[in-house]
Amino acid sequence: MKIKKGDLVQVISGGSEARGGDKGKQGHVLAVHKETNRVIVEGVNLVTKHTREGQSDRGAKTGGIITQEAPIHISNVSLVDPKSKKPTKAGFKIEITKDGKKKTRVSRKSGEAI
Repeated sequence: MKIKKGDLVQVISGGSEARGGDKGKQGHVLAVHKETNRVIVEGVNLVTKHTREGQSDRGAKTGGIITQEAPIHISNVSLVDPKSKKPTKAGFKIEITKDGKKKTRVSRKSGEAI
């Protein structure tokens, strides 16, 4: 997987922000679901969820209407280059050290480590 939890990504498909979509928005990855090829991005693809009201142990009301992020397909996001803050592809660089080989992700545009 080229995208991991904590990476800064940008949405590259869908409706534009002017029309109420998320295309062009940037955010950090909160979770990656490998089996379904989906990611949850902070502040992107917000949905309104209704949860049943209940009571906590102290008597406070819980539930109601909650806004949270929904997963989007991994192909609809792109990693952000740390230097230019624009979307880029990820490549891998293998470095040989005394301990063995070390594989690092690098930006294809600037060549910097992600």
